[in-house]
Amino acid sequence: MNEYIIETEQLTKTYHGQVCVDHIALHVPKGKIYGLLGQNGAGKTTTMKMLVNLVRPTAGTIRLFGENKVHARRSLYYRIGSIIEAPAFYENLTAEENLRILAKLRGQHRRDTIEHALCVAGLPLGQKKRFRDFSIGMKQRLGIAAAIMHEPELLILDEPMNGLDPVGICEIRHFLLQLCKEKQTTILLSGHNLSEIEQLADIIGIMQKGKLVEEIDRKQLHEKNRKYIEFEVSNVNAAALLLERTFHLSDYTVVNDHLLRIFGAFELRADINGCFTQNGIDVMNMNIREEKLEDYFKHAIGGAK
Repeated sequence: MNEYIIETEQLTKTYHGQVCVDHIALHVPKGKIYGLLGQNGAGKTTTMKMLVNLVRPTAGTIRLFGENKVHARRSLYYRIGSIIEAPAFYENLTAEENLRILAKLRGQHRRDTIEHALCVAGLPLGQKKRFRDFSIGMKQRLGIAAAIMHEPELLILDEPMNGLDPVGICEIRHFLLQLCKEKQTTILLSGHNLSEIEQLADIIGIMQKGKLVEEIDRKQLHEKNRKYIEFEVSNVNAAALLLERTFHLSDYTVVNDHLLRIFGAFELRADINGCFTQNGIDVMNMNIREEKLEDYFKHAIGGAK
């Protein structure tokens, strides 16, 4: 039986009559990385804000570490590190000066708390540049340093890769994976880049228009990727008509003016190819392929662009 570090039931938030988060049920197991995936405006950030008490839910319940958030002790939040939206720091202070203030407020968990956090986030020690002069990527790195400096049991990170260059993304990804594996830190992170979430997350929750439309582990997600026959033809409309009338197939997708994908029916591919040719449809290419995770994501959110 899974031990959930985060569990919600019917979690809902409305603003001025508009539903932003709609009766969602999240299940984030201990020691796993959970990727909350969705387009901008799907409700990811509002959900995270409710989890860390920045926004009050309209309805529903939240359990953190098995405790109902309504009755939770204040000390429970010291077990959580988070970045929600853009990291906020004192504009006229350096990275070290900002972290020193946080260390005094939270208490230091190790002697080299600040040095360790800066090193992990890829920020140099002794830098005199003030926060107001930081690039977006540097601000994001400092946010990550602040989130992990007290060695929390749960990390909640809202689009942590924003503003990072490819090297920075790789470094932070490696660190998060290492943190989860070696310290059993539970991580909830959001994003809209499926390939990035896929490389990190053990479990993926897909949000669309405030609803959690799917919650699935990575292995199941890969198993759901369907294989298909892809035909490149001279007349896709005529080809689609033949599929329906001659082979009684309906599980196909027209990709563009020349490409069409037929799901299943692999044993019929030679017959289909011959039928197209006999009916004056040129076949330029025929391949068996597998759906990409991006295709699955688009399907899960109803083909939204």
